[in-house]
Amino acid sequence: MSISSSMNAGVTGLNVNATKLATISDNIANSSTFGYKTAESDFASIALDSGGGTYTAGGVSVTTFRNVEAQGSLVTTDNATDISIAGRGMLPVTAIEDVNATGDQPLLLVSTGSFEPDENGVLRTQNGLALLGWPANSDGSVTPQARDSASGLEPVRVTSSQLAAEATENISFGANLPASATRAGEPATALPIGIEYFGNLGTSETLTANFTPQIPASGQSNTWQLELTDSASTTNPVAIFEIEFDDSRLGAGGISEVRTLASGAVNGESFDASTGALTVNLEGGPVSIQIGRPGQDGQLTQLSSSFAPNAITKDGAPVGNLSTIEIDEGGTLRAIYDTGFSRTLYQIPLADVPNLNGLRAMDNQAFALTAESGSMYLWDAGSGPTGATVGFSRESSTTDIAAELTALIETQRAYSSNAKIIQTVDEMLQETTNIKR
Repeated sequence: MSISSSMNAGVTGLNVNATKLATISDNIANSSTFGYKTAESDFASIALDSGGGTYTAGGVSVTTFRNVEAQGSLVTTDNATDISIAGRGMLPVTAIEDVNATGDQPLLLVSTGSFEPDENGVLRTQNGLALLGWPANSDGSVTPQARDSASGLEPVRVTSSQLAAEATENISFGANLPASATRAGEPATALPIGIEYFGNLGTSETLTANFTPQIPASGQSNTWQLELTDSASTTNPVAIFEIEFDDSRLGAGGISEVRTLASGAVNGESFDASTGALTVNLEGGPVSIQIGRPGQDGQLTQLSSSFAPNAITKDGAPVGNLSTIEIDEGGTLRAIYDTGFSRTLYQIPLADVPNLNGLRAMDNQAFALTAESGSMYLWDAGSGPTGATVGFSRESSTTDIAAELTALIETQRAYSSNAKIIQTVDEMLQETTNIKR
């Protein structure tokens, strides 16, 4: 009977508009919630077979979903580990309480988060979501991991990085050696250059380079003996080289040749003419010392001038205290120390799925994978379809207050209109009842 179907259609209209009102209420309530993705309602008509000159009303159905693909504006903050994404992609997190538990971490995804170290040094949001990443090796590299699985991810922990040092591996220095010092009759006076370097435990050590002119019986040798001594070593010298300089017009006082002792190296030292680097085995391990390439670089020279060391640089750092944690555009999480050096701690990948709107909404603006979302793939931030990670920022709610208030008025009117249908059908049925009287 058409009149009965009209009432059913009105009832479905009330139900779907009540559902839409619920999504609007959630959206407005979370208009200031960072990382909130708006809930949306999609109406669809229900068509029933009609015949015999009558029409049967089917009514309306509703489906709801989160518009996860929507991007909120980024808001600048003063916390380096407030992380958001400038584009597509989701941060991997876990809600597990015991980060030392064995087995895979229960994976959740968020578009932004304000992370702070907890009592165990694990970076968490105020709601307890722990940031996940791939740990870096001691040299800052990250071991290749499976990109279609979260098995290699672990909670980001920063307590182990409170104190750190960096051993010196590369030194570069230059100097001018006085050309007249290698003439016959001149005293063989050594000219020292002291270079500070840092050992494996952050200790400050001194590597001393002593340049001694080789005095010939007549003429000028243009040759110096370089003897290296290490304050950390009990047996010195640790290396001896012989350096000959070019006195030709084209050579202009540059290095001509670098030789180890004719009888063999003292401690396995060597010189690579293609790079201009000495390799010296110190107490804590090998160190590369850049002095310049023969015939090409003017880093170490012998000119008619005074002895003048210059441009001494090195890597490494003494023991430093953790100053801050920062993330770069590529998702690399680094510890910055008060001694001025940084260390890579973790690589934070970004997860992407074919259908972001198919993710299941969880508490605390988090999402879980579903069959509708499709399989996950972990990208380096800024690669593939994903955007760059941005520190000192959070993504604001995607709620548009003006649009939601407009939808609220429309929903209220639609609900009232469907209620009017039921009221009208009730009056028509009452008239039908009155006919019998």
